[in-house]
Amino acid sequence: MTPEMVMNIAYQGMRVTLLLGGPMLLAALLTGLIVSLFQAATQINEMTLTFIPKILAVFSVLVFAGPWLIGLIVDFTRQLFINIPSMVM
Repeated sequence: MTPEMVMNIAYQGMRVTLLLGGPMLLAALLTGLIVSLFQAATQINEMTLTFIPKILAVFSVLVFAGPWLIGLIVDFTRQLFINIPSMVM
């Protein structure tokens, strides 16, 4: 296994990780921003107000993007298993 192969696998792994976590983190970030703007406009200073909307946003992203996310990780894992013989030699 060459250093280039190791770096390529690490790059692909980080890319898949960002693609898996990105949509959920982006949904939580946007939801938190919207709720904080609402809190600032209405002067409601409740710390626990952001949790339920964030949970619902992340859950809805998982429902809608779930098949794509599962396909992404399955394809990555399949490619890793297929390439095991070429990595050993």
